[in-house]
Amino acid sequence: MRGVKEKCGIVGAYSAEGSDVVPKVLRGLESLQHRGQESWGIAVERKPIFQRMGLVTNWHLAAKELFPYRGRSGIGHVRYSTKGRSVLGNAQPVQIGEEFSIAHNGTIVNAEQLAAPVNEEFGTSCESDTRAAGYRLLHHLKETGSMFEAFERLSSEAFGAYCFVILGKGGEVFAARDPRGYRPLSLGWHEASKTFIAASESCALEAVEADFVRDIEPGEVVRFGPPDGTLESHRFSPRVPTAYCSFEYTYFAHPSSRLNGISVYEARKRVGRILAKRFRVEADVVIPVPDSARPAALGFALESGIPMDEGLMKDRYRRKGSIRSFIEPGQGGREDVVKRIVPIRDAINGKDVVVVDDSLVRGTSSMIIAKSLRKAGAKSVKMAVTFPAIRHPCFMGIDFPSRDELLAHRVAKGEEVPERTAERVARAIGVDEFHYNDIEGLSEAIGIPADSLCLSCITGDYSKIGVRPPLLSQEEVKA
Repeated sequence: MRGVKEKCGIVGAYSAEGSDVVPKVLRGLESLQHRGQESWGIAVERKPIFQRMGLVTNWHLAAKELFPYRGRSGIGHVRYSTKGRSVLGNAQPVQIGEEFSIAHNGTIVNAEQLAAPVNEEFGTSCESDTRAAGYRLLHHLKETGSMFEAFERLSSEAFGAYCFVILGKGGEVFAARDPRGYRPLSLGWHEASKTFIAASESCALEAVEADFVRDIEPGEVVRFGPPDGTLESHRFSPRVPTAYCSFEYTYFAHPSSRLNGISVYEARKRVGRILAKRFRVEADVVIPVPDSARPAALGFALESGIPMDEGLMKDRYRRKGSIRSFIEPGQGGREDVVKRIVPIRDAINGKDVVVVDDSLVRGTSSMIIAKSLRKAGAKSVKMAVTFPAIRHPCFMGIDFPSRDELLAHRVAKGEEVPERTAERVARAIGVDEFHYNDIEGLSEAIGIPADSLCLSCITGDYSKIGVRPPLLSQEEVKA
């Protein structure tokens, strides 16, 4: 098994006064749609898990089937896969025996090792790391009688990134975050309905008018549920240095969210200012690649004094107008989304343009954008990206699992000179100048020391994972 590994959005809620939490779970998932566009699902007490392909924002199309789904507690999930087919069978939450349902955000690197004893004990195969971890939790729960102790045991055998929300058969909700804290997880409180809510990002709490309480800490599992709905917290792992995903701050998270005490919007604006200080680019206009690069472009414009204009617009009136290109499951889908970005000729024609983007991974999107800008009459096209050169695969839940697909790796040809890599990238994507951020600039912008971030896709250092992940070719990844 090379499991279904994903970077998704999760929500869990419990109302101490018995209010129906399903509307809050759905609204929370809607606000996390940027984290997953392939499928969605919810679980409530005494009902089969409800799953659908596509966007959770279309939940009203299944309103009749959803009508019986009411309850004081529930969990939900939006899926973005980094491995595995985009089919309903891979949607979450997942039912684990008769004890609980589980939803997962992240990637467990040694999922095959976890799955090995599951078939023998439970007579079920594990086609995903979520199922493997879930059944190992069930094994430990049966032995200890405590979900807290079950997580203590799981943490000693599961390596990688994981945030879980779990709905027990008694209506209790658990939310847990791995000891390194790769993925974010927020805790909120809705006073009017006496509801605790756990969600991937704080923007989901705002969407349901809940107050942000705090980040769930790395290595912590919380429980809220019967009999009195109070919050219980348990540390299931000793404190270790954190490895917060740096890509969350530049691309994945919603700009309105706060992750680990940091405003995503302000971090993105700062990174734009830092880029402008380091690269004195001559240009007439700063143009953001929509949508995640807008704050960075604003920071770049403010620092450089070059005016910013919306020279690229997503055509939101078409079917894929609101979709994010990077988390489309296939290359064809990604290209289709980028081609829906429409250049505004009046903002571009006859001008020297500097384009600000959040990152460059495969280079396909950047190439399409450069061509569209030139076709719209740009005199020159320069590009600056907020993230450093991505030369190594991610094993923590982002969809670049092989080095072969990474443009910076392909053009660098084994050299580690950033300037030469940038020059080769510029030629490959068809721009006049190209500029990467570096680790120091990224760390400064986020406001977190570099040694507290996960930078494996930049450095190739996977030591914090705990196991050495295999470096696979694209053919092996697809197999």
